[in-house]
Amino acid sequence: MKISNDIQYVGVSDHKLDLFESQYRVPNGMSYNSYVILDDKIAVMDTVDAHFTRQWLDNLSAVLAGRRPDYLVVQHMEPDHSSSIGEFLRTYSETTVVSNAKSFAMMENFYGAQPEKTLPVDNGSQLCLGRHTLSFITAPMVHWPEVIMTYDDTERTLFSADAFGKFGAVDTDEPWDDEARRYYIGIVGKYGVQVQNVLKKAKTLDIGRICPLHGPVLNDDLGHYLALYQTWASYGVESPGVLICYTSVYGNTKKAVELLEQKLRQNGCENVVVHDLARTEPSVAVADAFRYGKVVLATTTYNMGIFPYMRTFLGHLTERNFQNRTVGLMENGTWAPQAANIMKETLSGCKNLTWTDTTVHIKSGLHAENMEQIDALAAELCR
Repeated sequence: MKISNDIQYVGVSDHKLDLFESQYRVPNGMSYNSYVILDDKIAVMDTVDAHFTRQWLDNLSAVLAGRRPDYLVVQHMEPDHSSSIGEFLRTYSETTVVSNAKSFAMMENFYGAQPEKTLPVDNGSQLCLGRHTLSFITAPMVHWPEVIMTYDDTERTLFSADAFGKFGAVDTDEPWDDEARRYYIGIVGKYGVQVQNVLKKAKTLDIGRICPLHGPVLNDDLGHYLALYQTWASYGVESPGVLICYTSVYGNTKKAVELLEQKLRQNGCENVVVHDLARTEPSVAVADAFRYGKVVLATTTYNMGIFPYMRTFLGHLTERNFQNRTVGLMENGTWAPQAANIMKETLSGCKNLTWTDTTVHIKSGLHAENMEQIDALAAELCR
């Protein structure tokens, strides 16, 4: 795929993958992106997953048209981007590998070898290819410690490593926001401070194109993508609305949730999203918890704790620095209800949570006092 006269896409699409990083469902597959900058000297930007080495090398050979690459720039050492380095160097043994000290140490750890020709770079280092000058930007913990990004000032192109990536193969036509949000919150969400630091560096650059390691090349409306990243990295509210996440063993908690949803809509909260945590893809529910400003958690007391799907869900939230939200609670229990207290304690380390005044306490089935509590909670959330 031709990105410009000098930049070519040589990545691959994986439509057989069902779980990215063995946990995120990817119904539309995944892409492993790699690029070639053609100039007096040639730079290859990253490799691909080892399952696609041969296809990638064929793509590369077609673009090179008999020429040999001078540099291989390694921006990120996760195996889906680095595990073809060895085969690449067996094919193009004279190529110099460009990366930082942390990456070279990881190459030894992952693959038991070091490239023969290396060019270590750090933040602010530059590499001239001829017409193109590459400037390197360190991006530690976005989302691994060794990550670098590369800015090509001639093409105003930022090679952004895993940042601005998304789930889904590049030959899949789908909206960017939802799968990029799920990707970001799931994989990078813990590192909001580090992402903000990189965004500050990006503001000093004249960026006209973003080439990530997953998902499509971004050419248009870059302000939209940058603004979303700023919101996600600062744990801001992306969309107004109320998210309800629940578990229900025998259906009584579900009835309470359905009644709350109805009351919210009657009170003017049109954007109400409901997830049954036993059936919703976890990364979707987690991403929505970071998308909306108000979240209701509803579950049962279970083995003197909370229902397992809710416990897992809250673990995902705390692991990713859940914060700056309004949270309401609904609990159900037959003889010793403790779910509300446990949920609140689980989230006690999260910053800037505002708890609703109303908590719904259900004992087995819905009763008149629960109807009043649900009315009060709906009014409070829609205020």
